[in-house]
Amino acid sequence: MYIVLGITFLIVLIVVRVLKHFSDHIKFFAAGKDQKFSMSEILTLWKLARMCDLEEPISLFYSVPSLSRCITHIIEEAEEKGTQDTPQIQEFLSKLYKYRTKIELESDQKKGLDSTKGLEKGQKLRIILPGKGLFESQILNNGRELIIKLPTQKGVLKLKGDEWVDQDINIYLWRKGDANYVFDSRVLGTSVFNGQSALFITQSDKIFRAQKRRSVRCECHLPAALYIIKDALINYSTVETTPGYKCILEDISEDGAMIRIGGKGVSNTQIKIQFELEGTFILMFGIIKAVEYNAEINQSRLHFECTHVEPTMKNYILSFVYKVLPERQKEIFAALTETEQDAKDMGDSPDKDSPSATAGQGINAEDLIKISTENADAAGVTGSAGSVSDPMDDDVDISELEEV
Repeated sequence: MYIVLGITFLIVLIVVRVLKHFSDHIKFFAAGKDQKFSMSEILTLWKLARMCDLEEPISLFYSVPSLSRCITHIIEEAEEKGTQDTPQIQEFLSKLYKYRTKIELESDQKKGLDSTKGLEKGQKLRIILPGKGLFESQILNNGRELIIKLPTQKGVLKLKGDEWVDQDINIYLWRKGDANYVFDSRVLGTSVFNGQSALFITQSDKIFRAQKRRSVRCECHLPAALYIIKDALINYSTVETTPGYKCILEDISEDGAMIRIGGKGVSNTQIKIQFELEGTFILMFGIIKAVEYNAEINQSRLHFECTHVEPTMKNYILSFVYKVLPERQKEIFAALTETEQDAKDMGDSPDKDSPSATAGQGINAEDLIKISTENADAAGVTGSAGSVSDPMDDDVDISELEEV
C-alpha cells in the first residue's frame, strides 16, 4: 500500500513539475485558441517568441508593436547571416505580416465605439451649434444622458445655458488610442453639476468614425482645357498654346478636382489641366484615378488627383476654396482640425486613424453637415463622400474626346 501511495505521489509530483515547466506553453496555446488562431499559426507565433526571447510571448496575440519588433528582429538577423532572400525566410515573413494585419484589424474592431454610452468622463468635445459657430467642452458624467461642461468659444462663455436648450448640435471628438468620431445630439436642459454649469444632452447610437481629408474641396463650375501627358519626363513649366479638350471643373481643391468631360474617359491616364481662377492662370498636373461614365449623355466625371502644382498657384486655389466654401463646412473642417490637436495632446497620431468605421459605416466627416436624416437635405449632406464607380473595363482612349 505504501508503495502504491509512493508511486502515486511521485507521478503527481512529476505531473506538477511538467505542468509548471510548460505553463507558459499552455497559457500561450490557450490564448491562441481563445483568439481563434489556427494551430499552425500558434506554432509559428510561438517559434517567433522563442527566437526573439520575448518576456511575455502571449503579447504576440494582441500587441502589434511586439509583433513588429519581432519581425524587425527576424529581418536583421537574416540580413546578418545573408539568408534574407531564402524561400524559408520569405515564407516565414509572409506569414508574420499576415498575422500582423489580422491582429491590427481585430484590435481596431474591438476598440471601436457603437454608442456614446462608451465615452468616458473627461472626454474633450468639439461642438458645432448651427448659426453660432464652433465651441469646446468636455464630458462631466455619462449616465442616462451625457452631462457636459457649458461650452465655450476660445475659452470665453459666449452663450448662457438656457440659450442651448432644445438646440440640435453636432459633436466631434478624438477618442484616445482610437480615432475621430462624430455624432448628433440635442440639448435637453441646463443645470449645475458638481459645482459647474452644465448641459444635459441626449445619448446617440449613431456615432461614426470620421476621416478628415487631406484637403478641403468646394463646388465650382470652371471651364478648363485638358491635355494628355505622353512624355516620360514632364516639363512642369510648359504652358500649352494649342487647343486642349473642353471640360468643366465641378469641384476643386489644392490636390485634385472633379472634371466633367464629353465622351468616355479612361482611368490611370496622366493629364494636365489649364484654367483661369478669378483672372489667375492655373496649371495642374496629375492622374485620373477613377471614372464615372454616363452613357445616356455620353459624358464622364473624372476623379483627378493632382501630383504637381506650383506653390503660388496652390495658394490661389486655397484662397478661392476657403472664400467659396460655405461657413458650415468651414466649421466642420475646423472641428476636425482641433480634434487632431486633441489627439496630439494625448500622445496619439491622427494619421493612424482608419477610414473603416464602427458599426460598419465610415464617413469623410467634413462632408457631414447632419447625420440625422431629417436634417440632411437642409444641411446639404450627400451621404458618405468619396464613393466612386469602378473604372470601366472597355474605356475609350481620352484622345478621342471632343477638342475645343
